[in-house]
Amino acid sequence: MAKLCSLLIGYAFGIIQAAYLIGRMNGIDIREYGSGNAGTTNAVRVLGKKAGAVVLLIDALKCLLALLLVTALFSKQYPDKIYLLKVYALAGCILGHDYPFYMKFRGGKGVAVMLGFVIAFAPGLFPFAVACFLLPFFLTHYVSLSSLIVYAAIPLWMIVQGARGKFAPATGAINAEMYILMILLSVMAYTRHKENIKRLLNGTENKTYLTKRRE
Repeated sequence: MAKLCSLLIGYAFGIIQAAYLIGRMNGIDIREYGSGNAGTTNAVRVLGKKAGAVVLLIDALKCLLALLLVTALFSKQYPDKIYLLKVYALAGCILGHDYPFYMKFRGGKGVAVMLGFVIAFAPGLFPFAVACFLLPFFLTHYVSLSSLIVYAAIPLWMIVQGARGKFAPATGAINAEMYILMILLSVMAYTRHKENIKRLLNGTENKTYLTKRRE
């Protein structure tokens, strides 16, 4: 029951679709512009950097709040499963973000949501995930590539930290379930990025610059 509750809590927060709502405030459906994705990167390209920053903040915050709520509700009752329940909350949040029912299940790709997750999940994950994103981004300016690297790196970080006893008093079976769930979320992220992957491979992926390019 705690797993289902965590999943539903995550979904309830995840359906707060910032890019879509801010787009509507500006008189557009962001899914009909740019890449057609209701996420931070497309918000930057279509609505501008300020709007994109707001989208990033809201999408990260909704996952952060979902994990904090799950922790407050279940940490005392299920101390051995609390990290697992946080991942279930993440799963719900990504599903809500990617497949919001009131938008005919056409949402984003869950990248900004991960920022809230890495902040709330464990202190050591945040600098690791930020480095995994920023290093390839500043080298290539491909947001999609950086996002895919993060989605691949986080399950590996969890497995390494689990082997070191980071998630005690969780049992091996609980940790294994957490790893499997995180890997499935990563697979889903790669599936959602399949067109980006094709463009990366053929060299036509759009680059994103935080400042104006010097000619």
